[in-house]
This record gives sequence, C-alpha cells and structure tokens, in this order.
Amino acid sequence: MKELSHYINGEYVKGTSGRFANVYNPATGEVQAKVPLASEEEMQSAVDIAQSVQPDWAAVNPQRRARVMMKFVDLLNRDMDKLAEALSKEHGKTFPDAKGDVQRGLEVVEYCIGAPQMLKGEFTDSAGPGIDMYSMRQALGVCGGITPFNFPAMIPMWMFAPAIACGNAFILKPSERDPSVPMMLTELMEEAGLPKGVLQVVNGDKVAVDAMLENPIIQSIGFVGSTPIAEYIYGKGCSNGKRVQCFGGAKNHMIVMPDADMDLAADALVGAGYGAAGERCMAISVAVPVGDETADRLIEKLVPRIERLQVGPYTAGDDIDYGPVVTSAAKNNILGLVESGVNQGAKLVVDGRGFSLQGYEDGFFVGPHLFDNVTPDMDIYKKEIFGPVLSTVRAGSYEEAIQLAMDHEYGNGTAIFTRDGDTARDFAARINIGMVGINVPIPVPLAYHTFGGWKKSVFGDLNQHGPDAFRFYTRTKTITSRWPSGIKEGGEFNFKPMD
Repeated sequence: MKELSHYINGEYVKGTSGRFANVYNPATGEVQAKVPLASEEEMQSAVDIAQSVQPDWAAVNPQRRARVMMKFVDLLNRDMDKLAEALSKEHGKTFPDAKGDVQRGLEVVEYCIGAPQMLKGEFTDSAGPGIDMYSMRQALGVCGGITPFNFPAMIPMWMFAPAIACGNAFILKPSERDPSVPMMLTELMEEAGLPKGVLQVVNGDKVAVDAMLENPIIQSIGFVGSTPIAEYIYGKGCSNGKRVQCFGGAKNHMIVMPDADMDLAADALVGAGYGAAGERCMAISVAVPVGDETADRLIEKLVPRIERLQVGPYTAGDDIDYGPVVTSAAKNNILGLVESGVNQGAKLVVDGRGFSLQGYEDGFFVGPHLFDNVTPDMDIYKKEIFGPVLSTVRAGSYEEAIQLAMDHEYGNGTAIFTRDGDTARDFAARINIGMVGINVPIPVPLAYHTFGGWKKSVFGDLNQHGPDAFRFYTRTKTITSRWPSGIKEGGEFNFKPMD
C-alpha cells in the first residue's frame, strides 16, 4: 500500500510517529494510501526550519515575491489536469468540479501578484515642524493553516498564497482525508522559485493541530471546518497570543419570491444544493419559497430535475453531476439525518436512500434527497448536513422568510430570487449574513473581494482573501521621523519644538 509523507524543507519526509490514517478512494471504498500523523516533534522540526528561512524571504522585495506567484500561476495552468486527477481520486469530486477547485485557488494567487500595491504603507509629509510620519506593513513571521477535505486545493491556496506574498513562512496541516494535492502545490511553489522551507506540509490530526496552537513561534492560525472545531481553535489560539481566523459551519437559505423566474430558481437550487455532493460550505441546503402556491410550483420544477441527476465516479466522464461523499462515516451521518427528517414529520419528496451504483456498491455514494414541509425545530434544518439533501421550508410571507435566515445560528451565505428590485435591495441591506446573492445561488466573492460569514460561521475579525488577507498576514508599524533643521554656533543641534 502506498505510504504518503510530510513535505518538509523541500523534501518528502516519512513520518516517524508510527501513527497513520487511511486515505480512501471514495468511489470504491478501498483504502488507497496511508498518511502519517505527525508528532509534536515532527511539527517542531518544520517550525524550526520555517523560522530559520523566513527572515531572508521577508527581505526579498515584494515585486520579486510577486514574480514567484506569477510563475506559480503558469505552473498551475500547466498541471491543472494532473492536480484535478489527484484531487478527484482522493476526494471523489467530478473532474470538472476538481478543476474548479484548483481554478478558484489560482484566482487568489493571481490577486497576490498585486502584493507590491497591497503592501504599500502611508506617508505624511511635514506632520509637524520638520517631522514626517509613515507606516509600513511587515510580515508576522511563521504562520499556520489547517484546511478541510472539501477543497484540498482552493482553501490551502487561499491561505498560503497571501501569507507568503506578504513575506511570511507558512506551515500547512491539510485534511488527512485527501492530503496529496497540498504537497503537489508545495512542489510547484518551489519550482516557481520559492526557497525551500518557506512552505511546508505537515500531515496530522489533533496532535498536530494542538502542537501548532501551542507553539510560540507560530504567529497566526487560519482554519476552515466545522463550527465546534473552529470555536476550539479560535479560543485556544487566541489564549496563546496568536492572530486567528476560523471559518465554521453553514446553513444557507435561498428565498424564492412569488415573482421569481421559477425555472431559473429551480436550476439554481439543483446546482447549488447537489453540486459536489453538497459538500460545500456555500451549498444551498434550505429553499424558502414564499407562499404555498410558490412552493408547489417550485417543487414541481425541482422533482424532475433532481430525478435526472447522474451520480457516479469521476472516471465516468463529464456527464456525472456529482460523485461520492468523502468517507463512509460522512455517508452514514447524512443518511442518519435523512431518517431523522422522516421521523420528525418532514415529507421526503425525492428519496435517495436506496441508491446503489452497479460495480461501486462499496463506494460512498448518496442519492439525492428533497424534503418538503420542513420546520425549524427539525434536525435536518438545524444541523449542517453536508450532503445532497435539500430541505424546503414554506414561508407565509417575505418577512417570515427573511426571519428564518436571520434567526439561524449560522450566517455564511444566503440568496434571494426575485424580479423586484426593492425586495432585493431590502434583503441585501437587512440580512445578517456575510455573503448575499441576488438571483445568484452561491455568492462566493471573487478573489479581490473578501470571503467570510457572520454569526457562528466565523470567528475572528478578518476574512479570507481580498484586502483582508494582506491585513491578516501583516502588522502595521508607524514611524515618526524628525531631522535637525540647523546647527547652532558651537556645534549644538537646533531642534524646533513640536507643536
């Protein structure tokens, strides 16, 4: 069986802890590799290397650091298919979806080519008599990132690209479920000209995470995953004096108004609810049609679309709509929540519980599910399912619909479908959610805006990518400078007092 490694100081390094995790092929259910789980000592070795190389990297001017990012973009485009293939094999995503994963990370790298502009300070001439004031942004030092299984290319690049462009060294602890692509990305960064040790990958579990959180050399931690773990990392990281940004769970509502284009809304819900098997923090998992007539028309449009969805392995080609979920545990959790929805009184309009794919009976495939008449007290409404399950909550009015989204503990993303500009404008202004779509089902901002939710979907003051990334990975230093304006007789300096 293939044994994976860590990537430390420019080399693949075998694990020494004696602990391993299985890496599955989600389509077949077979273990295809094992990945080492780092000890505290292995994490410390990577930290020591990062600390030793970071000052020299920070001393490289921003324009030259940006050129590494430019070359990295070229290499990502060159190896796009290779990266997508490796990603699909470990995660289970369809090949087009895997390429999209890489592409959305690449776009953030492109934004980071603008590091010289983003890292400019401010200058005030003659702030006082003979006094100038200016500020500069400087790297934090050694930074760390803990990334999830569902975007093994995109989210690591969202973290390490801006961190490195700012002059930091970066240690990445990717998900142990699909760890190969992050190490491939690290190799490409070094091929692009990044010095060895500036970017390293240490695989692991909670032992590695705690080692990062407790290490005084690591100045910042980024995390994407579930809300309970986000709360844990945020609390422990902050208590250890680190700068921390953590992104947690989501329950994204899409409100469908009576005047909406129902075909457009139905297509949007199918793509946003079932794409990537629902394993996206920006997936739409709750449809909120306003009025029973709207709900009936929407369900009528949804059912045939959902029943036509093609589920299969990525090797089946581009006609597959989505693949398996990542592990058998994920599959069992999804089906358990589906059962709870049935038991708690929701109407299962499309039942995917009996789904089985010939030749892939042991794979982690979950058929599409559609619920109607879901109520806010049900588990399928309260919990993040992270699977191909769409819940429909009927609202009697626009006010009731918007209140549903506002009252939910998560506030990652939301959307409204309507032809009415006043309604859309009111929704965007009032909703207490971080990312809003108007006739756009998955409102993920482009790289030059920031990504982040509200409420229990985020912990920390700054979002991912965009300008916030450069603020997160730097400290501001402000200098007040005064030079002598003349010399008195006898050689004494003649300083003028400050006002």
